[in-house]
Amino acid sequence: MALLDFPKTRLLVQLLFPIAAFASEDIPRKDQIVLMDDFKKIDMVGVARKTKEVDARPASPGEIVITYIRGQGVETRSKPAEDGDWVVRNRCEETGNEEILVKKRNFSDRYGEPLTQPDAAGYRAFKPVGAEMNYFIVTDEIGPFNFRAPWGETMVALPGDAIVQVRTDESDTYRVAAAAFQCTYEIVNPVKVIIDAALR
Repeated sequence: MALLDFPKTRLLVQLLFPIAAFASEDIPRKDQIVLMDDFKKIDMVGVARKTKEVDARPASPGEIVITYIRGQGVETRSKPAEDGDWVVRNRCEETGNEEILVKKRNFSDRYGEPLTQPDAAGYRAFKPVGAEMNYFIVTDEIGPFNFRAPWGETMVALPGDAIVQVRTDESDTYRVAAAAFQCTYEIVNPVKVIIDAALR
């Protein structure tokens, strides 16, 4: 058993498994919640929290946020925004500062109060509150695979990505691209992962 070497794995994943190469219907469908439960049973789930500052602005009602990961393409599309939802932009050059839609009911618990005044585009800086999340790293043995994200869209998980889960709501389980996880999350309790010989 060894701890996952994120920089090495990220580079290999980007070279060997560009997300654009996978049509979601061409890879196996799996249930990310069942996988999380299975990994918990063999003590291969760690704990992490998002800590890097983000920029966020109020979403326009009906707005659809497309999450685009540099080098991989479209990760997911949100449902149309409702009044009070927020567009959150990660500060992660490696992924192209991708954006996600965060529902009104979750935003204040996850991001707290703004740190700055709005800029010309309406974005303000926020510091994630740092709620702890369960996570496991997708191994070569189980990935790539596709699954239904909590917001109803299909996501593709690649080897090296993290599957994260809100600890108080197991239905809120989704993919975080390897580079985004390394860039924006802090490991509280690391997960042990078997590294394939090809990655050693």
